[in-house]
Amino acid sequence: MTLTLGFSPCPNDTFIFDAMVHGKIDTRGLRFEPVLEDVETLNLWAEEGRLHITKLSYNAFLQQVQRYALLHSGSALGKGVGPLLIRNPATQAGGGDLKNARIAIPGKNTTANLLLSLAHPEARNKTELLFSDIEEAVLRGDFDAGLVIHESRFTYAEKGLELIEDMGDWWEGHAGAAIPLGGIAIRRDLDRDTCAAVDAIIRESVQYAWKHYPQLAPFVTEHAQEMDEAVMRRHIELYVNEYTEDLGGEGEQAIRVLFRKALQAGLIPNLDMEQIFY
Repeated sequence: MTLTLGFSPCPNDTFIFDAMVHGKIDTRGLRFEPVLEDVETLNLWAEEGRLHITKLSYNAFLQQVQRYALLHSGSALGKGVGPLLIRNPATQAGGGDLKNARIAIPGKNTTANLLLSLAHPEARNKTELLFSDIEEAVLRGDFDAGLVIHESRFTYAEKGLELIEDMGDWWEGHAGAAIPLGGIAIRRDLDRDTCAAVDAIIRESVQYAWKHYPQLAPFVTEHAQEMDEAVMRRHIELYVNEYTEDLGGEGEQAIRVLFRKALQAGLIPNLDMEQIFY
């Protein structure tokens, strides 16, 4: 059986999935067709169930639980991993008045946007951009602020941008839980045995990658938006953590807290959290 597998070209995702898509581990007779896209594109595709397995922002996943179930492995979830709201200090706007600020976001369905909406419901003047274009757009003065994710977390300061607020710090202080950024979801029309096999294969793929670290596979380096090796390693070491192999009880609880906060704010539809996994 061949299954389509969607994930981003960011180092943490290519690091996770390299072994399974290239046959470096036992895939139990399954073949995986990788589809590399920006996470917001994957979020939008989930609305039509285009891929069998896909990386999704937790914000998007919570709106697609009737079509997709969550796997226990492969998640980007942790502490100190949140999106950052940044600005160009050379501009006059964007420092404190978020109600009137023009803000570039990496997609309306991203967890980054969900966290910003929870922390600052008054910030409504948002424009969606490809995540990798946000820094330059803020530098040009096209926007008063930008919500950055992925590699931009490590590069914004050296480009002359400054931090307005770490949305992850806000979330951890507000919710007392780890930050659920993105998870791996599988279509509910696949049988339970296949879902369990995919879950185990992803876990083993992560274990294979760490076993061979600090070596970086060509699949990681050739797809990275930021080609500096030190940045790639910082990215992997931050986003691929103990929750990636298995969410565990703490990871599952963090997702439930995000669900409750988003539901209370009217930002997601009601759903049965006990049915989110396959």
